[in-house]
Amino acid sequence: MTMKIESITLHHISMPLVAPFETSFGRETERECIIIEIHSEGLVGWGECVASYNPGYSYETTGTAMPTLRDFIAPLILSKDIKDALNFQERMAGIRGHHLAKAGVEMAIWDLLGKRGGKSLKQLFGGARDKVEVGVSVGIQESPGKLVETVTDFVKSGYARVKLKIKPGKDVTFTQAVRAAFPDIRLQVDANSAYSMDDADSLKPLDDLNLLLIEQPLFEDDIWDHHKFQAKFNTPVCLDESIVSPRHARYAIEMKACKIINIKPARLGGLSQGIQTHDLAQEHNMPVWCGGMLETGIGRASNLALASLPNFILPGDVSASDRYYTRDITHERFVLNADSTIDVPNKPGLGVTIDEDALKSYTKTKLAIN
Repeated sequence: MTMKIESITLHHISMPLVAPFETSFGRETERECIIIEIHSEGLVGWGECVASYNPGYSYETTGTAMPTLRDFIAPLILSKDIKDALNFQERMAGIRGHHLAKAGVEMAIWDLLGKRGGKSLKQLFGGARDKVEVGVSVGIQESPGKLVETVTDFVKSGYARVKLKIKPGKDVTFTQAVRAAFPDIRLQVDANSAYSMDDADSLKPLDDLNLLLIEQPLFEDDIWDHHKFQAKFNTPVCLDESIVSPRHARYAIEMKACKIINIKPARLGGLSQGIQTHDLAQEHNMPVWCGGMLETGIGRASNLALASLPNFILPGDVSASDRYYTRDITHERFVLNADSTIDVPNKPGLGVTIDEDALKSYTKTKLAIN
């Protein structure tokens, strides 16, 4: 059975963050993205293109995604019959890259598929959990003391796993301070490609801190040097930016470039690609976890559904809604349970409804494509 795509509306939004979020590539006080609204046969599907306003994490930005969605992706599906997500991916084969844009549209198609069939995304994916373990990602702070203070607040609020963003000059001593304050907490670090192999020895003290993993220490397009980096460390290396397709996941596995993969479906080009990467890693007994991109309730619901799959063994960066936003664009707000989990939505599709007033208030530009 197919469904005809009747119209597409793009909402370029900007939402204020509860607190500034700093990584090795910049500091954000507002979070931009593109919300994708697709109408088909009386149903509305929602998706989220997580491209930000700057190209720190990816070359894709809201500025590149809007014309790509309008001029190249939309014409391939508008007024066309779409069967499913894989059929969508086949239609996108002629567009090189632009994974964040593709993933946002595919998410909306999954939402439509679920609503049409009366099934949640978890059911469509074959998810195994009703709730998933989650953690919190803590941005770079001005001092080790301030970092410990910030982590303390999150631990008190119920997070049992903490990820620290690091960069040169704010890495080993900062992480040591947190480990000293919290000897038993599940702790990991994320460099967002801030280092080179020349820095490996200076990061070696991290090996003594019983970390879950060291995430993406080297260049975003590198796999081979990560193989050399991993050989120097007992702590598992986790790849994020380097894994842009299931094929790249296979490269990393065969090269022994990492021991863990962070799955962000947007980076991979869609939820279908995230599922394929999960399955590949599972075949090779490599655990995965679900990364986050400061998503709204739309993307957060999508991530929770994906993280319900069985090989998502480690806690994901799918924090509660109030970690980032005072007011979200979904009526549903995701809440941290006492056991550091969040419930997976169980209503049809993404399982969320849109707060139209909130969406309108955050919208910078709106583009209807008919």
